[in-house]
Amino acid sequence: MSLVVLVTVPPERAHEMARILVSERLAGCVNILSGIQSVYRWQGDVAEDPETLLLIKTTGEKYPELESRIRALHTYEVPEIVALPFDRALPEFQAWLRDSLEPA
Repeated sequence: MSLVVLVTVPPERAHEMARILVSERLAGCVNILSGIQSVYRWQGDVAEDPETLLLIKTTGEKYPELESRIRALHTYEVPEIVALPFDRALPEFQAWLRDSLEPA
């Protein structure tokens, strides 16, 4: 099973986190969508902050290690980590993703 994992991060952390996840072969690709504004409830108040959204492509097998690594790298007490499975994608993309996550 392949996954797209959504993670919001402070803008200044996005590129570093993306590079780490790809270099450690936990993600085949990370898209960085900057300029988003998040409105959320935290500790009883409504907060609003600029964030960057990471779209991380990985597999179900890699997910536990990916989640653990994101938690270690993230600055938030409760980071947003949402995994969306997909089973339909270009076969060549699916093959590339699996190959990208294999040890060098």
